[in-house]
Amino acid sequence: MAKGKLFEYAVLYHPKPEKDASGKEIQAKSSILKVPAMVLANSADEVGILAGRAIPEEYLDKLEDVEIVVRPF
Repeated sequence: MAKGKLFEYAVLYHPKPEKDASGKEIQAKSSILKVPAMVLANSADEVGILAGRAIPEEYLDKLEDVEIVVRPF
């Protein structure tokens, strides 16, 4: 049996800038969709798949603004 490695991952949302009435761009703050979680996995790719499953349903149509960050230990 292969030994799993320890990884930590989080899912972030970076909204696109919006324009106000005067045409000035307003950048909304990024938010954390999934707080950092630790998992045992064989590779960072496997962690990416697990993190992808943790994306809330209401953000599935905004995947270009979602970032998955993975950190190995």
